[in-house]
Amino acid sequence: MRRYWNARPCNIRHSPKQVGTREYFDEVEARKYFVEPHIPVFAEFERWKGKKVLEIGCGIGTDTIRFARAGARVTAMDLSEESLAVARRRASVFDLEDRITFHQANAERLSETVPVETYDLVYSFGVVHHTPHPRNVIREIRKYMGSRSVLKIMVYHRYSYKVFWILLRYGKGAFWRLDRIIARNSEAQTGCPVTYTYGRRTVRELLEGFVVESTMVDHIFPYSIAQYKRYEYRRAWPLRWMPDSLFRRLERRWGWHLCVTARIEDLDSGESR
Repeated sequence: MRRYWNARPCNIRHSPKQVGTREYFDEVEARKYFVEPHIPVFAEFERWKGKKVLEIGCGIGTDTIRFARAGARVTAMDLSEESLAVARRRASVFDLEDRITFHQANAERLSETVPVETYDLVYSFGVVHHTPHPRNVIREIRKYMGSRSVLKIMVYHRYSYKVFWILLRYGKGAFWRLDRIIARNSEAQTGCPVTYTYGRRTVRELLEGFVVESTMVDHIFPYSIAQYKRYEYRRAWPLRWMPDSLFRRLERRWGWHLCVTARIEDLDSGESR
């Protein structure tokens, strides 16, 4: 996984500008939230002003910067040294180095690198499903949460438009090989070694010891890939002629992102504390 993300950090091609410049980072951020407008809704960046945020898998730091810019104190980790180099540069460009602490670490053994302390928010968007043993990550996350802490994670949704599309396009309908096909084709860079997918029931099983407060399904990528690579935004068939209201209904039912908000379970009462 480290080699995979070092070869092409996530969203690194979201701008044609020179990597590391203010113009590059501004374009990356604008494009990310244009394509995935549900992220700010889910993350609630402004809510965490004056709070402590632990980000598991920060990538090149788009969400990291938004948390810090909103006034949070952020501890951000990633497995990829290349991603962290870009994220650190980003913090420097926007003069937010004093609000962010970066760590290169394995999320399955997080406490070996990141000092254990309680955070107000533990946030991980699109990361847990790419680690070989997701339950190990969840066990580590628990160490950083107290009675008032919030966990927000996004994992890939198994019952989604994208899984159906991957199965038809790349798997030729071979559903018995679905997990392997999904992993290989889940990202813009093909060949991802590990990608798990979850439904609402199985994500609750993953989050053993937590009370799931809410789940939200969102995000169907609607654009023609060829045009998107040229930074053009034209919906692909058959979504091109679909009314926006219908498209949003599809996203909420068959979206690729399963966003979950949870708290630690109170073992005495069986409820979140």
